[in-house]
Amino acid sequence: MNDATAEPAVDARAPRGAAVAFIFVTVLLDMLALGVVIPILPKLIESFVANDTASAARIFGLFGTVWALMQFVFSPLLGSLSDRFGRRPVVLLSNFGLAADYVLMALAPSLSWLFVGRVISGITSASISTAFAYIADNTAPESRAAMFGKIGVAFGAGFILGPALGGLLGHVSPRLPFWVAAGLSFANWLYGLFILPESLPADRRAPFRWKSANPIGMLSLLRASPALAGLQLANFFSQLAHVVLPSTFVLYAGYRYGWDVGMVGLTLGIVGVCSMVVQGLAVGPIVRHFGERQVLQLGLVCGALGFLIYGAAPTGLLFCVGIPVMALWGLSGAATQALMTRLVASDQQGRLQGATASVQSVAQMVGPFLFTLTFAYFIGTNAPVKLPGAPFLLACILLLLSLGIAMQTLAKK
Repeated sequence: MNDATAEPAVDARAPRGAAVAFIFVTVLLDMLALGVVIPILPKLIESFVANDTASAARIFGLFGTVWALMQFVFSPLLGSLSDRFGRRPVVLLSNFGLAADYVLMALAPSLSWLFVGRVISGITSASISTAFAYIADNTAPESRAAMFGKIGVAFGAGFILGPALGGLLGHVSPRLPFWVAAGLSFANWLYGLFILPESLPADRRAPFRWKSANPIGMLSLLRASPALAGLQLANFFSQLAHVVLPSTFVLYAGYRYGWDVGMVGLTLGIVGVCSMVVQGLAVGPIVRHFGERQVLQLGLVCGALGFLIYGAAPTGLLFCVGIPVMALWGLSGAATQALMTRLVASDQQGRLQGATASVQSVAQMVGPFLFTLTFAYFIGTNAPVKLPGAPFLLACILLLLSLGIAMQTLAKK
């Protein structure tokens, strides 16, 4: 079976190097927006609630949910706006908004202002969907998986550099990381203002419609293509499984292996580096050799096997054996993105990426509750069997479900 395409021929030339570098940095800074606050925001919140750790934890959880909710609501809107007005103005406006948000959070005199900052951060970080649409505009369909993999490196780098930068600067002042991030984002906006060309010609733009520029309206796009709907459903379960790592890994590693903060940080760093190697170096050659369909399935199988190792490993050393296996899961994300871009027209790439981001946001809202409650139950006194690795085993099942849906979808395509 050949991969179908619903879009007209695109400019097969690679995007300008400076423009791709800008998009890479944009995604990196968006990830820094999330990562830099991981070690700092809880402490900053705690300072506003008289060092009440329990209250700070609840508020921090609320902030995370609101951030994901903003992604869910605004990703389709920004995607549709980019289909109508072009990618460049949406990306630049989001970058400027992100810089302003960092300044707001650095100056925030109260929790309410900090909350507003997280709302704005969720909105501006939704520009990631437009960044992916930018790459899809000027990259030939057969080259998109490799390009998406390279942009995926920015995700890994952001999750490694963000917490490290936040922790280092936070020792000086809890607000300094926000000032540094504001400066970087503003510099990136200026760079894009002079360097970033528009990727979507006026004759390939779509009219803006409110009914399609929202999370509910995106369903019309999915209904138009059963294959696209199936791949998005598979993507949802894959994204849901991914949430197990940020939501339970720290607790799990401390409970089962007795790891301290230093060991947890080192392990997360290794995970990030392995992921970056796969995304940046392996995706392109492997996709060229095996094709996107096979690579999608291979990635999901490796991810499921990695989670099985994580959940079953009785020692920390055996847990680490699963890291390189798990890293190969990254193959599936780029392949899924590339396959989905083939199923919509060029003037719908923004809507597609907005819909994808909304699907991921739903997973980010549901996942923390699903996995933390699973972990708490299986280490509690009422558990039928002590199974601290239960969240990772659940993630394994979710990836197998994703694999089954993807295989069934691609068989019909």
